[in-house]
Amino acid sequence: MNTNITNSIQNEFRDKVDLFVSKWKLILACLLIALGIAFVYLRYANYQYEATAIIKINSEKQSQQLPEISAIQNYGMFSSDFSNITDEIEIIKSRTLVRQVVEDLKLNIKYYVKGKIKEQEVYKNPPVVLNFFASDSIINNVDTTFYLKVKSPNKFTLSNEEGNELLNIESSNAKQYDFGDRISSGFGDFIITPNVGKYKIQTGTSLKIELSNIDQVVERYQKKLLTTNEKGSNIIKIILNENIKYKAALILDKLVEKYNNDVIEDKEKIVTATSDFINNRLNVVSNELEQVDFTAENLQKNNRLTALASQADIFLQSEKANDVKIITTSNQIQLIDYMKDHLKDSDSDSDLLPADVGIADNSVMQITKSHNELVLQRDRILKNSTEKNPTVINLNEQINALKQNLNQSLDNIKSANEITLNSLNKEDARISSQIYSAPGKARQFRDVKRQQDIKESLYLYLLQKREETAISQGMSSPNAKIIDNAYVDVNPVDPKPTIVYLASIILGLLVPVGFIYLKDILNTNIENRKDLAKVLDIPFLGDIPLSSKKKLMIQKVDYSPKAEAFRIIRANINFILQDHSSNCKTLFVTSTTAQEGKSHTSTNLAQSFSFSEKKVLLLETDIRVPRVNDYLNIKADKGLTDFISDKSLSIHDVTKKVKDNAFLDVIPSGAIPPNPAELLMSNRVNALFEEAKKTYDYIVVDTAAVGLVTDTLLISDHADMFIYVVSVNSIDKRELHIAQTLYDEKRLPNMALLLNGTIKKKGYGYGYGNNPRSKKKWYSKVFGR
Repeated sequence: MNTNITNSIQNEFRDKVDLFVSKWKLILACLLIALGIAFVYLRYANYQYEATAIIKINSEKQSQQLPEISAIQNYGMFSSDFSNITDEIEIIKSRTLVRQVVEDLKLNIKYYVKGKIKEQEVYKNPPVVLNFFASDSIINNVDTTFYLKVKSPNKFTLSNEEGNELLNIESSNAKQYDFGDRISSGFGDFIITPNVGKYKIQTGTSLKIELSNIDQVVERYQKKLLTTNEKGSNIIKIILNENIKYKAALILDKLVEKYNNDVIEDKEKIVTATSDFINNRLNVVSNELEQVDFTAENLQKNNRLTALASQADIFLQSEKANDVKIITTSNQIQLIDYMKDHLKDSDSDSDLLPADVGIADNSVMQITKSHNELVLQRDRILKNSTEKNPTVINLNEQINALKQNLNQSLDNIKSANEITLNSLNKEDARISSQIYSAPGKARQFRDVKRQQDIKESLYLYLLQKREETAISQGMSSPNAKIIDNAYVDVNPVDPKPTIVYLASIILGLLVPVGFIYLKDILNTNIENRKDLAKVLDIPFLGDIPLSSKKKLMIQKVDYSPKAEAFRIIRANINFILQDHSSNCKTLFVTSTTAQEGKSHTSTNLAQSFSFSEKKVLLLETDIRVPRVNDYLNIKADKGLTDFISDKSLSIHDVTKKVKDNAFLDVIPSGAIPPNPAELLMSNRVNALFEEAKKTYDYIVVDTAAVGLVTDTLLISDHADMFIYVVSVNSIDKRELHIAQTLYDEKRLPNMALLLNGTIKKKGYGYGYGNNPRSKKKWYSKVFGR
């Protein structure tokens, strides 16, 4: 059982393969058409090339070569604690940076050179250049297209409607201008100037100039920009697809440049704020130091204190140490006052606070750092938003809260330093009281000297900070280190020729194969013996190959496939009827419907039997649509219907001889009666068969189609064998249930199937051997074949 199933599957698979192989011309044609379409598509497609740039986001900790300078640089969003790769990626793709790139590279203006079929964009060295008189704010909002055709080296036509380039037809509203003319438009005047030198424009060239709204261009490039980053890595890969290699690389390089410039500008803002603060404090301290120096000078002049060095031994080491503490504490108090004054004078949300001005308290440094971070973050948002943005309002509230916290912290630190300073002053008074022998004027000068040292120390400290700030202004480094400049792949990413050709091959095979397979599934016609075997369980007699209409009849000496097929059928009939007792064999030929080749089969079968020198009678009982006379070119006045209706006629009166064939006689159908079924029920039909069987070896009866009329069934009892003709591609499989029913009910004796009109195949089969009468071709004689 399993073997039968396996064989059935294998046979079905082979049938499908044979089906597709038989249609190889259609499949090959579809494949070639698909490849041709792919070739034309690739020939005129706009290729997209992928440009890639790789950058590394620097960490500030890696560049701390000068600790004091880096202390000024390492605050705000640029400190390593705040560096976030995801945030930097969003900054790179931000509308602000992309808009700067579009404006600098003029990506909103495109130039196309038009060909007969496609147009090619030219970015580098375009044939012409547009120069506008209107401001960029107006031009950036324009969305229009110009069509330009060069008439001569000095003249051109311009229109806003496209002509037919293939037929060389210009637009009806085209106007002629000279290069350099001032042309008026709805968005302002402009001038078109031609390129010169190597890239000068040629006469007859057609151009398309496309101006796009810059906001739409920015949005388009924001969507086209792709960034990738491995988790935990500071390296970012930026990818852009463009139809021009040079343009794609230029856009990525410009984007990285704009990103670095934006980062440097933000760093410079903090450095500038710190520098302004230090300069303001230097002016104040310079004036105070000048006053202290003037006081010391007057004190020395008035009291003649010029030999103070000889009295240096009265200052004990403890007093010196105490003085250092007093100076340090006083500096802290003074710096806190300066900071509080700065907060009062600069009570604006957008002011950046100076960082690391010398206040020795970590909380103040942390609050200042957080304040600057929030200010820069809010300013970045404000570049693309307004003050009413909820995020901006929230950031402003946080900034004000930090300022209040900073002010409170400064007050607390100042109170603590004032307590410390009072303690130090008391200690200094205790030490001074011990130096009772020192002159009062010297003590007075010492107080002035102490104030002078304090001011001088603060002044020198601020000078140092100013120099460090000035150095940092020239040392602000880019945030992105370029690992690889923009590189464009040589091969396009879209469309890829390999993929297109592969898809065309698949499609070129899939469409015809699918069509053939679907047609085969939906096909309800009989095409070969296997199709017939799937529908009918009836013995198979043989098949007749399809032949030319010019050769409907077989000949006695005939090597054609059709003649061989009838010989095989003749032999099969003799084998089936070998046990037949009667000397005469009666063969009925019928079919399900008309036009299936009954008459053709009957006539040629009768011919085939007669060629074996057997007496054969061809009887046409299809009296409704007779065709035998047409095949044998017989003209008869009387026939079967006349014999049945006229009892005076004998069988010899309606029998006709076939020309050049002494063994074949024909009884035509005769006149077409109005009652064929009743006529065939006559006893005269029985008498006809009885008389004919005495004379002939074979009686071949051409009957009517059993699926249409009952004529054949009325005389079926006279048949020794029924040949049921099924025509290829002429009958629906669903109609063949009639044949199966007749066979199962045994209403047609010795019923066998004959398949008519099969396709001839090469190889061993019908037509095996050579026709001795056929003329050899000239090349057969030359090559001995």
